[in-house]
This record gives sequence, structure tokens and C-alpha cells, in this order.
Amino acid sequence: MECTVSWTGATTGTRSGMGFVAETGSGHVVTMDGAPDEKTPANGGRNQAPRPMELLLAGAGGCTAYDVVLILKRGRHDVKGCSVQLTSERAETEPKVFTKIHMQFTVSGKNLPAGAVERAIAMSHDKYCSATIMLGKTAEITTGFDIVEA
Repeated sequence: MECTVSWTGATTGTRSGMGFVAETGSGHVVTMDGAPDEKTPANGGRNQAPRPMELLLAGAGGCTAYDVVLILKRGRHDVKGCSVQLTSERAETEPKVFTKIHMQFTVSGKNLPAGAVERAIAMSHDKYCSATIMLGKTAEITTGFDIVEA
């Protein structure tokens, strides 16, 4: 896996001094920007794209939701939808790593057994999701879920 991240802030005509573009090995582009810096505006972003740490959190959510859907489908469960809302806390001092992450899943489908959903989330958390397993080295990760009949 590879990725190239380039600072766009030095480019003439850019709208943010802390903008970045990531080009992934699979050929996709993601933009990032920093938060505005009131004390030193030239060192801040313009809030025109997600922050890098937001993308890290989003990546963890995508990784675990992917696992949950796949595990349920492989178990021949009639899953129709899956979303996960992540809330987090970060350390007060540098490096401001994640210290707590809560993942609240909403899984929809027809006659989904709560035990199967709980098992899928646990399997992702304990075995399959590389992102959450990595983040679990610094953060306490908790989960919860709701099932919606669909």
C-alpha cells in the first residue's frame, strides 16, 4: 500500500496555507486542511477539507463497518444497512493521540439476531480491523449497537 501526500499551501493561488492532497496507490485523491490559526493565520488552514486526524477516525469507522457487513453477509444474515458514529477524545498534550473512541453502530436488516451483530462487531474489534486494533494501542475503544428492522 502506498500514498503520496503533497502540501498545496506553497502553490500560488491556493486558498489555504495548510492544505494537503493525498494521492493513494489505488488512484484516488483526498484533500485535507488544517484548522484556522487565529494567532498566526499563515500557519493555519481555512477549514476547507477534513483534518488528517478526522480522516484517521473516518478510516477506522470505514474499516470496522466493512468488517461488520461482510461478517453478517457471510453468516447469511439479511443485512440492509450499516452505519457507525464515532466519538473520540484526544490527549491534551502533544502528541495528541486518541485516548477514547466510542463506536455506535446502527445495523438494519430483516430479522437480524442481536447476537450475530454483537459477534460481528467483536470479531472486527478483536481480529480483523487493522485500523481499530492500531488505534487501540493508545485509545480505549468501546462499542454499542442498535438494530433497525428493514
